[in-house]
Amino acid sequence: MQKLDYPRIKETLYHETLPNGLQVYLLPKPGFQKTYATFTTKFGSVDNWFVADGSKEVKALDGIAHFLEHKMFEEPSGDIFATFASQGAAANAFTSFDRTAYLFSATGQLEENVTTLLDFVQHPYFTDANVDKEKGIIEQEINMYKDNPDWRVYTNLIGAMYQKNSVRIDIAGSVESIRAITKEDLYTCYETFYHPSNMLLFVVGGFDHKQLAELVRSNQQSKTFAPQTTLELKREEEPAAVGEAKVEAILPVSLPKCLFGYKDKQAVKDSMQLQRRDVVTKLLLDTLLGPSSRLYQELYDERLISDGFGYEFNSSLHYGFSIIGGDTRDPDELLRRVTAALEQHARDGLDQQAFERTRRKRIGSYLRLLNSPEAIANEFTRHKFRGGDLFEQLQLLEQVSIAEAEERARLHFDPQQLAISIVSKGSDA
Repeated sequence: MQKLDYPRIKETLYHETLPNGLQVYLLPKPGFQKTYATFTTKFGSVDNWFVADGSKEVKALDGIAHFLEHKMFEEPSGDIFATFASQGAAANAFTSFDRTAYLFSATGQLEENVTTLLDFVQHPYFTDANVDKEKGIIEQEINMYKDNPDWRVYTNLIGAMYQKNSVRIDIAGSVESIRAITKEDLYTCYETFYHPSNMLLFVVGGFDHKQLAELVRSNQQSKTFAPQTTLELKREEEPAAVGEAKVEAILPVSLPKCLFGYKDKQAVKDSMQLQRRDVVTKLLLDTLLGPSSRLYQELYDERLISDGFGYEFNSSLHYGFSIIGGDTRDPDELLRRVTAALEQHARDGLDQQAFERTRRKRIGSYLRLLNSPEAIANEFTRHKFRGGDLFEQLQLLEQVSIAEAEERARLHFDPQQLAISIVSKGSDA
């Protein structure tokens, strides 16, 4: 295995690309009792239009990546969750815009649990009957989220920002799209995206990396896979402008929910630019809106926000957007105050002391993250699939200048790129 040393953060990572293309990363943490593993495919909700091996184009139904995640846990022998539980492990999975991850955490029986993880993900079992049964389960999940105010205000905002990009589509799909999915559709996507060459295994915790590497090699050598496919992902061209400036929904809430954000007009050119934009934008948002900022304190003291107020930045090579907000007694006033402050800073610049204080805070948060096996595994894979490296984040945080953050503010906080989503209780609630 290749040994990758990161002396500044005192981490040693081991990496190997297996003959079938699977990327294996092992991070031993001496003294840790817990082990956490993720087996992840580069297949998320936005990857719904593709060409494999030069064959005809496939436009997959909305929600199929999430549907696949559900179905992978069913085997002829029974439920995989029960197998993990019998081995002292807690298992789970999730689907995001750009990946699907299967995972477990455990304090023992590592070899059994890693073997189970590899085997069930690499052994699909879809039948007409079990696919139809799952449709009802996912429909209930979709309808449940439709009644969830936090989910509605979030997804409505992304849907308002984007006109063509598939990031605007709910990760779970729609009731109509789910009902149309067949087992053949699932096998098509599975065979395209779940090839080992499109996947990454990451294990972190207290283990001997040589023994675990040999276990993974032996497991993969015992299986036969089709030749590695060529995969072309297709995207609809997204207009620069937001689709809708404002969307509103009525639900039974005690306080209105207000989220708003800015859509990036220009896509980044490569993975290095993507990684840097991510670091700069998150540092910028934290400087201007974090709990230690003047604006946050003013809004909190005036009871325009609660401690649930938050912000995030989400991006890939094909999209980028910020989301800001939370519960508020006065959505219009919150929107006015925050956007005015952001656009003022875009014109006038940042406070040097506040910027440096926030940089130190984010460096501290990053170093604390390295004590969490769960956070390391999930963040490492997210960065790696986007061409970055979690363990180089410290260097990037140290490199960012206030001038770079100010330039980013001028580009990102463009009032023409603003979209707003509100969930209110209605006049008779």
